[in-house]
Amino acid sequence: MLERWGRLVHRRRRPVLALGVLALVAAAVWGTGVFGALTAAGGFTTPDSESARAARIAERDLGRDQADVVVLYTAPRGRTIDDPGFRSAVTGALAALPADKVTGVVTHWSTGSPDLVSRDRTATYAVLRLAGADPEERADNFADIEDALRHPGGAAGTARLGGEVATETAINDRVSRDIARAEMLSLPVLLILLTVIFGGVAAASLPLVVGGMAILGSFAALRLLTLGTDVSIFAVNITTFLGLGLAIDYGLFVVGRFREELAAGRGTEEALARTMATAGRTVAVSGITVAVSLAGLTLFPQTFLRSMGYGGVATVVVCMAAALTVLPALLAVLGPRVNALSFRRRRATAAPAARGGWYRLAQSVMRRPVLYLVGAMAVLLSLGTPFLGISWGGVDGKVLPEGTEARVVAETLQRDFPSGATAPIEVIVSGRVDARAYAQRLGQVPGVTQAAVTGAAGTTAKISLRYAADPMSAEARALVERVRDVPAPPGARVYVGGRTAELVDQLSGLGARLPLLAATVGGATFVLLFLAFGSVVLPVKAMAANALSLSATFGVVVWIFQEGHLSGVLDFTATGSLAPAMPILMLALLFGLTMDYEVFLLSRIRERYDATGDTAGSVASGLQRSAGVITGAALLFIVVMAAFSTSGISFIKMTGVGMVTAVLLDATIVRGLLVPAAMRLLGRANWWAPGPLARVYRRYGIREDDAPAPAAGRLEPAGT
Repeated sequence: MLERWGRLVHRRRRPVLALGVLALVAAAVWGTGVFGALTAAGGFTTPDSESARAARIAERDLGRDQADVVVLYTAPRGRTIDDPGFRSAVTGALAALPADKVTGVVTHWSTGSPDLVSRDRTATYAVLRLAGADPEERADNFADIEDALRHPGGAAGTARLGGEVATETAINDRVSRDIARAEMLSLPVLLILLTVIFGGVAAASLPLVVGGMAILGSFAALRLLTLGTDVSIFAVNITTFLGLGLAIDYGLFVVGRFREELAAGRGTEEALARTMATAGRTVAVSGITVAVSLAGLTLFPQTFLRSMGYGGVATVVVCMAAALTVLPALLAVLGPRVNALSFRRRRATAAPAARGGWYRLAQSVMRRPVLYLVGAMAVLLSLGTPFLGISWGGVDGKVLPEGTEARVVAETLQRDFPSGATAPIEVIVSGRVDARAYAQRLGQVPGVTQAAVTGAAGTTAKISLRYAADPMSAEARALVERVRDVPAPPGARVYVGGRTAELVDQLSGLGARLPLLAATVGGATFVLLFLAFGSVVLPVKAMAANALSLSATFGVVVWIFQEGHLSGVLDFTATGSLAPAMPILMLALLFGLTMDYEVFLLSRIRERYDATGDTAGSVASGLQRSAGVITGAALLFIVVMAAFSTSGISFIKMTGVGMVTAVLLDATIVRGLLVPAAMRLLGRANWWAPGPLARVYRRYGIREDDAPAPAAGRLEPAGT
């Protein structure tokens, strides 16, 4: 089918390009409006969890009392918060805030609470509740009063802004700046490297065309999704780096194969047809595999992960469509001129597969497969060892760079004010009960330092529990579990919420969905790889190799970002834990992307095996023909991800570093050593499938159009 598609695109190349240009213009005009439609930072909470129900009941019955903005006031040198001038200046500045922007203000002077005063009495903070029915409206209202809050007047000392809305605004602003900087850093380097790899400007520019279409097209798809569901602003990150990365991969596969076919003496139409039948088939299988992997993120209820799934699938689909339509149309127009502006002399014929450094490496692996297999596994397993000690934590102001205002406020409150004052465990009691008596019972739970009724209306009461541990720590999470174990008063329903409870519910929800993710993505990948290669052994081997590669990657991530190694070089502050949503995001991304390289390598090996029936020779030949492209694609993808690893947001930096590590390991140790050694040891068993499945492959397999159907013996166990 893809061979016929290549011939059709060749005949209709100009209409295809015209439609592509129209789609690109439409995506640029309409899709870039997505930035105003995305939801704010966050989206890590678990809907319908106990903590989410507690928040909904409290807001419904008691009104919103979230710390939307925390204004930290520090008295001028030599004064304390007891100075009348300081008090007058602060309360006056707060009273002057517009009522249509701020619906509630809590201060030390309005409540008499000592929790709002630092231990040395030189600082205090005010808690502001903003008007607005949703996070976007509250963010807009915060922007309108931000300047007034930050400059309260000389007698009020200095004012710094933190809290939920201020922190999310800071993260959003930093994400936007980091994306722009990453693009400015990576694009010039990519163009230079593409030119060097392709040996010419004309060929090097084609993957960037596909990348631009993928990014703008995914923006349009995301904006369309915002019409029916919330999409996190972080989805923009995935569309940018994934669009560039996949465009480079697919561009290298397709353009490289087209030039190879031209070098073999084929005309433009024939070369394009062969390219679509081979590299086009690889792109289709790879794209579907990556999309399935990322679609697994939509199984999770958290807005953050679902948004990443939406953005990832949209990017992959658009990128794959551009690589199978616009890119071949451009090649049809260019023909041999794809080698224009070359500075490296092209061979008159295709390079032999039986020579070259990668072929010699493959032959060495073929001679000593056990040594290479054991050595590669030992390296990957040792790198993965730190993953056994992973510790989970939440996302808060510490994800921002050190010295950022919102982070400084959070750290100051944690360090200088009574413990647990800004992140109490909140117990919502619904029913006609004595809330104070129940609060006394909760105050006796080990770890609780104070328990008090902080709100009541009708049959609903809120009890706030203070504690000494960090809100994101394992100790605080264990305390939530102990509080939840306390029996509810007779005739009442109890819901335990607050930031720590949200993290407990997030970990529980993610853990419950992980088996479904593994089963869905693993099953779909198995089916796709079987249909592509006619074997039940290769999919299992591919997923086992991926598991080793991913375990090594996660081990490196834990070693760096949890334990703090290289924190000075990478400019971040280790918190001793990782946000649980990020490894899951990385799992889906890396599983799909590493399968990308696996599919390309196996496609070239299968192509030779169908022609020769020699596994060892096919592996060596396939590695020689594909390893250069895989290495080039990996190098270019590493450039993209390295630019994103300069982000000031620590979990985006972590994703960038993790992706660089995974791609580096996969393109070298896994594809260069582990996979060839395993295939050499498996021999003919690589291509085995039971009889009924072998017949399914012959009828429905995703093969090259003119490739002969594999002989039955090649799909049966050796000796049958």
